[in-house]
Amino acid sequence: MLPSLMRLQTLCEARWILAVLVVLTVIGGLLFKWVALLGVLLILYTFYFFRDPDREAPSDPKTIVAAADGIVVEIKEMVEPEVLKTTTKRIAIFLSVFDVHTNRAPIDGSVTYCKDYVGKFLDARQPDATHLNEYQTWAFQNSLATLVVRQITGAIARRIVGWSKVGDTLQKGERFGMIRFGSRTEVYVPLDSTVTVEIGDRVKGGETVIARLQ
Repeated sequence: MLPSLMRLQTLCEARWILAVLVVLTVIGGLLFKWVALLGVLLILYTFYFFRDPDREAPSDPKTIVAAADGIVVEIKEMVEPEVLKTTTKRIAIFLSVFDVHTNRAPIDGSVTYCKDYVGKFLDARQPDATHLNEYQTWAFQNSLATLVVRQITGAIARRIVGWSKVGDTLQKGERFGMIRFGSRTEVYVPLDSTVTVEIGDRVKGGETVIARLQ
């Protein structure tokens, strides 16, 4: 089971966190046993947070899958201002500190855009977080559509990690990056798409169908 839950590339993002926790656990444990116990619990939680289970995406090319694990907190018609610059449907997913934080391509396609922006670190559940917080924008394009995915930091999440680059071709559900700790991921789908989730639904990145292309 372990190989399917942990992945080296994802776990490497935790290397400095684990190193610091191990040192503090050893030193603190020499003074107080409860410090060692706390350190072990934090190390176990770090492994849990950086888990990255394998997922199987649906093969239908018209299906759009969630780009992240979490709860759907918003479904809204709005203009995507950065790449598409046209009216779309925005499906926003909130990731708590207990969710898998790997981000996955919502469709088969090429990465045609990737740009990051500095900003604040508001609670990712707030609507203002989408344009005030630090974020990174991606675009995925194939013969059927161009979709935009936005990774947004939160009050705890302070780092966005990108593993792909412009020009890469990804399969639906393939990992392209992650956000460390609680955060928000938005997927902008074509206006004529049929949304298949509702606010409050829990979704799995790379697996749950959130919309369908016409």
